[in-house]
Amino acid sequence: MKLTIITPDKLAYEGDVTAVTVPGSAGSFQILKDHAAIVSTLEDGKVIINTGTSEEVFQIKGGVVEAKDNVITVLAEGIR
Repeated sequence: MKLTIITPDKLAYEGDVTAVTVPGSAGSFQILKDHAAIVSTLEDGKVIINTGTSEEVFQIKGGVVEAKDNVITVLAEGIR
């Protein structure tokens, strides 16, 4: 899957991932390969990126996530 994390002032992350956990407004959820198309608002919290060989964590300040056809885009208001 392809993941992109964008803030108003920079491209924070771009790369291939095996799983992404995001802080949804109704609770955290994980996006895996072939996930159903989804658009969700995000709360302040951790975006956990798993590449299969490593894990990376970003602290975001709210935003929106869209996942469709194994392409995930996180539009974050900011990164702490």
